Amino acid sequence: MRSDVLIVGAGPTGLVLALWLTRLGVNVQIIDKAAAPGTTSRALAVQARTLELYQQLELADTLVAGGVHGSGVNLWARGEKVAHLPIANIGEDLTPFPFMLVFPQDQHERVLIERLAAAGVRVQREVELLDFSEQSDHVLARLRHADGSEHSVEATYIAGCDGARSQVRQQIGSGFPGGTYPQVFYVADVEVSSPALGGEVHIDLDEADFLAVFPLAGAHHARLVGTVRGERAERAENLGFDDVSDQAIKHLHLVVDKVHWFSTYRVHHRVTEHFRHGRAFLLGDAAHIHSPVGGQGMNTGIGDAINLAWKLASVVRGCAPDRLLDSYEAERIGFARKLVHTTDRVFSLVSAEGRWADLVRTRLAPTLVGVLSRSATARAFLFGTVSQLNLNYRGSALSQGAAGHVHGGDRLPWAVAGYEDNFASLAQLDWQVHVYGAAQPGLIDFCKGFGVALQQFDWQPEYQAAGLVQNVVYLLRPDTYVALVDPTSNWETLDRYFSARGLKPLERRHA
Repeated sequence: MRSDVLIVGAGPTGLVLALWLTRLGVNVQIIDKAAAPGTTSRALAVQARTLELYQQLELADTLVAGGVHGSGVNLWARGEKVAHLPIANIGEDLTPFPFMLVFPQDQHERVLIERLAAAGVRVQREVELLDFSEQSDHVLARLRHADGSEHSVEATYIAGCDGARSQVRQQIGSGFPGGTYPQVFYVADVEVSSPALGGEVHIDLDEADFLAVFPLAGAHHARLVGTVRGERAERAENLGFDDVSDQAIKHLHLVVDKVHWFSTYRVHHRVTEHFRHGRAFLLGDAAHIHSPVGGQGMNTGIGDAINLAWKLASVVRGCAPDRLLDSYEAERIGFARKLVHTTDRVFSLVSAEGRWADLVRTRLAPTLVGVLSRSATARAFLFGTVSQLNLNYRGSALSQGAAGHVHGGDRLPWAVAGYEDNFASLAQLDWQVHVYGAAQPGLIDFCKGFGVALQQFDWQPEYQAAGLVQNVVYLLRPDTYVALVDPTSNWETLDRYFSARGLKPLERRHA
């Protein structure tokens, strides 16, 4: 059996990679050693940038319809609400999805599996990667099935989406430096009777165990994410819900009526040394893992998958040289390191013990949140950071030029003028050019001859407000990030960009 890409691991990262590659015409095989998808969820938040990218495959509306829009974050101390950060429509001028969506990972995976099956790809369950070797033009992987039988498969590339204990990572010998938090994390799916959660997140800041409460669909359905520490953490394997400190639960005035399920896990803060080794790639938890603070983990893995998918498709289909794949590590590893560092510092703050730590957490933090809640600029920056709208690839070899506030490597600013949404064309999953104003005749001819789609938008004030500049050429990558910003609007600049990197559109288009 031969495939273009063998994907090891069928969590959200592996499923998204398989789905994008399949849509881009790449033959994939996806395996997972688990007998069935998970039924418990650690990841809950789906950030705005993920939903924007999901629009490319018409996935966003399905998740939005089934999830809860987080409308605010409440901080509690000593049994009282001490700060409130409103986040409902906090980014309404920035994105079509100006909210944090709460949509549990198990439901999320089911949506992806169903969409992948509709595209003709089935996850091969109870199949374990034993090892693989790299040949001149492919990898040869040895797999084991539930009945103990083994067979080998060939693939042009292999993608390790197989979690913190990644067999792919171990095989390529990439280190996984970092550490493990002393606390044990737990997640519980519960029914509660208490003052209405109101679609908001509630976090207890007292010196008791850390606890965050996330609203789920249903008036009294919620997910608790918390920690246990000290002596209880040493017997993590035998912990039950009754072992969780009820002090934090009482601080939030929660009455837990029913526990649907309860699960514990250890959390690490690590980033692997390499995201690529020859024909092997690491994505998601196989490449980076950190505390759940900020709801970044699953979204970052999905970002890895979409970043790599279009590059693999370009190389497999002869539209780019193999060196394009080096940009995957270059673009993603720096963000992963920064994210792990940031979430580690925040979690260390909220979980630290001692008099001064308690003072910072219960007095200083609420004051800071109060200041943020009164500043529109601060709220927008915070939303842009947590939602990953601010993530950019400005330092990438694929990024070039600038005009106004937009640089090569930035996410394309979102703007709606009248009935025209400039994100509508992004579903093409290919290179395209945007011009807000008038495109020069030479540019029109080049785009038509080269086979890259050209989108022209009549200049409107809304585009200027979004940070776009009139008549400038914006070349967009298949993952909707800006590759080239050319204020001269000269077709030759576009030609040189593609020629210098050996790139071609994935599909030949005719304007």
